[in-house]
Amino acid sequence: MLVRLLYVSRAVSPDSPEIIESILADSRAHNLGQGITGILCYGGGIFLQAIEGGRAQVNALYSHIVGDKRHKDVVLLHYEEISERHFGGWTMGQVNLAKLNTSIVLKYSERPELDPYAVSGRVSLALLEELMATASIIGRA
Repeated sequence: MLVRLLYVSRAVSPDSPEIIESILADSRAHNLGQGITGILCYGGGIFLQAIEGGRAQVNALYSHIVGDKRHKDVVLLHYEEISERHFGGWTMGQVNLAKLNTSIVLKYSERPELDPYAVSGRVSLALLEELMATASIIGRA
């Protein structure tokens, strides 16, 4: 059974590009072997990540993320059973929100900054889907 999980967290060291790169590298190395696909957004010290795959694998990965010392304030925004993947072509795509047109973020938020803590999980998922549709994602597998 496939599931999609969406969570938000804050970077423990938001000014460290090495941390973001290490999270992406770990994701890409681990996820392919586990059948996990997804997308990671980062901006303003906030991670927004959607992960898809088998229920056991996604749940285990989320448990790992909750305990990962590079993240804090981890909050589950959305979890659902799915019939197909939205991010099937990605081992872990990346979006740098600092380089986005703010009008895309404003479409889903009260302010031009990413703040998934202030919106619903469905709104955050819609933002990710639009970013994918507008080719704002880098790092395709």
